[in-house]
Amino acid sequence: MSERQKTLITGVIGSDTHIVGNRILSMALEKAGYKVVALGALTPAADFIKAAVETSANAILVSSLYGQGELDCRGFRALCIEAGLDDILLYVGGNLIVGKHPWPVVEKIFLDMGFDRAAPPGLRIETVIEWLERDFAAREQGLRRAKD
Repeated sequence: MSERQKTLITGVIGSDTHIVGNRILSMALEKAGYKVVALGALTPAADFIKAAVETSANAILVSSLYGQGELDCRGFRALCIEAGLDDILLYVGGNLIVGKHPWPVVEKIFLDMGFDRAAPPGLRIETVIEWLERDFAAREQGLRRAKD
């Protein structure tokens, strides 16, 4: 990480109340040295954006476990751009779509929406932390995100 501590916004989007995994993620991110602004459950997309603007956040990590992530996250990148957060790092994770779909299909939907990373259910927290470190390093080199 660079000299300035990175600020991350976390929360559970939409009408989703599944907060436990998001809280565990937030605690692990804090332990890894990030400043975390945890918005909790039932968070509208606009609240993520507002918090990111107010805190000059470096990334937003959106969680959704109730299967409506595709609906709740539609237009998220556009909201960021409208708020002047064109280059903010956006991650989304969880059980994002109702029904059984191959993960590469689900991931592509969210990458096409403008998210930089999409995490499947059960992804290890260490992987998210590794992604953040690599993506922040890539940003410092003028890249959108690290190559996988």
